[in-house]
Amino acid sequence: MTNTQVTLVQIDNYGPWTVTPEPRREVDLQTLQSRLYADLSQLIGNRGGYVFFTRFDNMIAVTNGLDESDHAMIQESVGNRYPVTVSLSVATGTTPAHALADATDNLQDRGSAQDKDRREILCGRTIGEDHRTDEDVEIAHFDVIDATGEYTDRLSAFETFIEIEQGYATLMKEMHGEHDALSFFVGGDNVIAACPTLTEGAYLDAIDHVTEVAGVDLRVGVGSGKTAHEAGMDAKHALEEARASGDAVWFAE
Repeated sequence: MTNTQVTLVQIDNYGPWTVTPEPRREVDLQTLQSRLYADLSQLIGNRGGYVFFTRFDNMIAVTNGLDESDHAMIQESVGNRYPVTVSLSVATGTTPAHALADATDNLQDRGSAQDKDRREILCGRTIGEDHRTDEDVEIAHFDVIDATGEYTDRLSAFETFIEIEQGYATLMKEMHGEHDALSFFVGGDNVIAACPTLTEGAYLDAIDHVTEVAGVDLRVGVGSGKTAHEAGMDAKHALEEARASGDAVWFAE
């Protein structure tokens, strides 16, 4: 059984800040958001975690292995580098979706995202070392079968983007609704999902659903580990095995 640790990253008072004292240039806001994501990706990734940009002003991280002091250091680093601060809420659960729901509730209880008096909240709990296992995190790495031949080399760049995004949206809803998994587009034709312990049949059902609804054919490699990095690397290798074998689903050994 998985025991996923999820951290919700939320920029404090971001909406009002973007229009104070007057509306800021969109190019500057996009640059700030992308740089913040890149820095968080490195800060969390160097400690074995994954962070996903979602809406940029809100980001979601799988942080098994990071304790409270790690979170405090990340928060301090952002505060020293940026004109905005971030609040961090941590929770754990047997499914990623339940952990995120608890993390969200905990942060909402401490004030609105647009509350000018809410700054650098750090709340929740991390998994103690004595309670960690080598199978706490399950990561599924999906990609589109022959994306280059089916889309990139056949359709316009924007039409390809639409097709891939429709496949991602369908997968995201299915994995969340049926399995309490959290799925994230990570570029190209790739989606990474933080999942509870799922069977081959569950992954096949999700893939079949995406084919039926969106017309996009997927394959997936699945890995597990003590951290998101360990599970994710196993998933990457499993995906390569799936490509070589032609199987739709491959679990890392």
